[in-house]
Order: sequence, then structure tokens, then C-alpha cells
Amino acid sequence: MAPETQAMQNDDTANPGMLWVLEGEALWNSKSLSGKGCADCHNDARRTMKGVAARYPAFDKGLGRPVDLEGRINICRTTHQQATPLAYESRELLALTAFVAQHSRGMAITGVADPQLEPFIAKGRELFTARQGQLNLACANCHDENWDKRLAGSAITQGHPTGYPLYRLEWQSLGSLQRRLRACISGIRAQTYTYGAQELVELELYLMWRARGMPMEAPAVRP
Repeated sequence: MAPETQAMQNDDTANPGMLWVLEGEALWNSKSLSGKGCADCHNDARRTMKGVAARYPAFDKGLGRPVDLEGRINICRTTHQQATPLAYESRELLALTAFVAQHSRGMAITGVADPQLEPFIAKGRELFTARQGQLNLACANCHDENWDKRLAGSAITQGHPTGYPLYRLEWQSLGSLQRRLRACISGIRAQTYTYGAQELVELELYLMWRARGMPMEAPAVRP
């Protein structure tokens, strides 16, 4: 990142993502039609949500597969609040996710150590290295073979997802990791997966595995 982008991210009064965090706090303390809200089960998020985002995607025993943080929020809504799930990339879901993730800032990514996740990490790795689309490219072609170079003027990174949901200056909005993955897949002219697809969750999981030990930054700011 350019120094000015880093400065914007590190200053909560200048980081645009904090607007979503504030909205997420209000949603956390609100109640659904059933009369229950997030705070009724989890109480003070500063205590109960500390480090949670650093453990996702996590294995869900009931489903027998991993879910990401957005998926967990929607499971809680439907199971415990008798509320409808929030649409992916909706302002409400992004706000709640940003509010939860913000309580893991500075903490190391750790959740991928769960042995139950190993076969799903392998699936994510397979997708990361598979060539696809009309351009016949894999994620690894950019983020493993050409990182620290530039593509159309933009820096190619190693793809560490430490800051999601994050505010992209290009988007002029907060966005999820799945939005970024779908944009990359579309950019190589491949068929994108729908939001919430298991393939995207497995790819998220593999990227978090690659970033294990790195500190969380959410909500980050990127170009």
C-alpha cells in the first residue's frame, strides 16, 4: 500500500470502513421480530467476539463443512433469532461482519489449525492452482509466480486476506472477500460462483491457511 492508504487504514477517524463498524454495532444491539438480537446471546462483543474472526472459516459440525463469518452470522440469525438471512454484500451483513471482525484486529489467524478442516483446505488449494476461464489462468499464476510485480498499474500481492471485509477505494464501498474472489474469477473470463458457494468458502479457507500467523486488519483499506 501507499503510505497515505496505510495512514487512512490505521486512523479510525479516517478509515471509511469504520462507518460500517458503527452500523454493525447498532445492528448487534437491535432485535429481530422474534425479540432476540446478537447481544442477547453474546452480550458485550468487545469480550465475546475477541479473536472470533481470526478463527474463520470454521468447521460446522451440524453441516459437516466449513462456513465463513458471513455464513455463521446468517446461521445464527435463522437458528437463534428466527430471522431471515441477510443477503451477501448487503450493507447489513457487511456491517455486522465488520463489527465482529474489528474485534480481532492485531490478533493472529489461528482457526485453520483444526484438523477437521484439512480436506477442505486441500480443496481450496486445488481451486487456487487450477487453470480456468478463457485466459486459462490460475490464482497461483498471479499470486505465487508474479507477486510484487504490477498488472495494469496495480500491485500484485500474495493474496493474504487479513483485512476483510475491507474498504476498496476502487469500489468506494466496503466489500467481502467473496466479492474480491468473484471479481478475480470474472477477470480471467471464467464462470463465477454464486455468493456463499462452497467453492468460495474453501478458497477463503485456503487463503486464510496461507496467511496463518499474520495479524488481522479488518476493516482494512485497499486501493
